[in-house]
Amino acid sequence: MDSEAEPPGTESINVTARKSRNVVGETVPEPKVSIIVPVWQEEASIEATLANLQPWRKAGHEVIVVDGGSEDRTRERARSLCDRLLTSPPGRAIQMNTGAADARGDLLLFLHADTRLPTGALDELGGFYHSRRHWGRFNVRLSGQRPLYRTIAWFMNRRSRLTGIATGDQAIFVRRSVFEALRGFAPLPLMEDVEFTRRLKLVSPPYCVRQPVITDSRRWDAGGPWRTIFLMWRLRWRYWRGESPETLAREYRSNVRNPGF
Repeated sequence: MDSEAEPPGTESINVTARKSRNVVGETVPEPKVSIIVPVWQEEASIEATLANLQPWRKAGHEVIVVDGGSEDRTRERARSLCDRLLTSPPGRAIQMNTGAADARGDLLLFLHADTRLPTGALDELGGFYHSRRHWGRFNVRLSGQRPLYRTIAWFMNRRSRLTGIATGDQAIFVRRSVFEALRGFAPLPLMEDVEFTRRLKLVSPPYCVRQPVITDSRRWDAGGPWRTIFLMWRLRWRYWRGESPETLAREYRSNVRNPGF
């Protein structure tokens, strides 16, 4: 079951307190959501990201930040804006597993530090929770205003819908029981999101939310849109052909601005 909501015209989040909905004459409580944010060297953007999540905390959900050894002021700036600030060895897979192990919610939502959830995200998760799907993801939109970025996002979303595979930029969410049954993310230095959703796809098709998360286009701006496109497609192609994620991670880190993440 896919969400049919249209993309919003604003990036703000409207979250109301946890409530109950009536399902076939019965009152069913809404799920508690644990938002897990892996971070590394994000002092420039972490406050804005977490400020955007404060309505979720007020509504009874939780925000867990997992730092992978930042040497800047990321931890200092995040501390008062999350429910728990954890540390782990660096690497998104390890950090997300660390956050999930400490989570108390019914649903786990993995959010990159440079990504914003859309208006209506909580309602979408409520619809997902009462569906027969076990995991899902949002459409994505890049923050940059270049027309090319709209085209890139369209192809990212179309590819995900056709293949049933999602990437971390799409804010993957999953029932906690399913996450635990699958033992979480494999400890890979790259492609952990692709590997995980390949396993999730065997459990159920994804619940696809059309309202897009907004992800920062800084990576695309820094590397150049076309160069970044070719880099990501080349890495994915080599991964599908069975090349080691460790080898791919070394190439990725040599081509992006944050080489340790």
